[in-house]
Amino acid sequence: MYDRLFGPGRDPVAQPGTATGTPGNWWTVFALSPEVFRHAVAGFSLYQRSAERLDPVLRELGQTRAGWLAGSSFVFSQHCKSCRSLGMSEAKIAAIPGWGISDEFSQLERAVLAYTDSIVSEHGRVDDAVFSVLQTHLSDEQILDLTYITAMYSMHAVISRVLRLEFDDVEELVREVAAPEGAAGRDIGADIAGTPSS
Repeated sequence: MYDRLFGPGRDPVAQPGTATGTPGNWWTVFALSPEVFRHAVAGFSLYQRSAERLDPVLRELGQTRAGWLAGSSFVFSQHCKSCRSLGMSEAKIAAIPGWGISDEFSQLERAVLAYTDSIVSEHGRVDDAVFSVLQTHLSDEQILDLTYITAMYSMHAVISRVLRLEFDDVEELVREVAAPEGAAGRDIGADIAGTPSS
């Protein structure tokens, strides 16, 4: 697997970097546990083999949206590239974050994106109307593939963020910004309302 990803005989710890510009540490960290590594690699094989049943464009819409919803720059970036490799237009790729107000997507694609929102943001709580559209266009086997792969990529996005791997090696952005030196604590709401602070 390392030879395929990093080049024959290359040690990605000593020489980090992949062809897509990532550090490659997702792989080296997963390899700390051979069982986890094998399971992850098998998961990638699963979604490639499922292409016989499930349109890869639908799969990538789910994976890319899952990365965006989970806040993973790594998963989102990698799957934007995968969307492009499948011939998806730049306009469609750019519309994935705000798909709900876009005309770029078919009814089935919109259902896949809404379903992804349900899997990732709603933890599996899916509106019956969304599921009905999926059932109109997809077999039970295709829906299972879509569900499993999308949930798997939600997990990958979370792991990437929590372990600060790849493009997700960033400091927390939501934090208190310090007041000027010497400033006392204030109740800003009280100040605006004209209510004396206690």
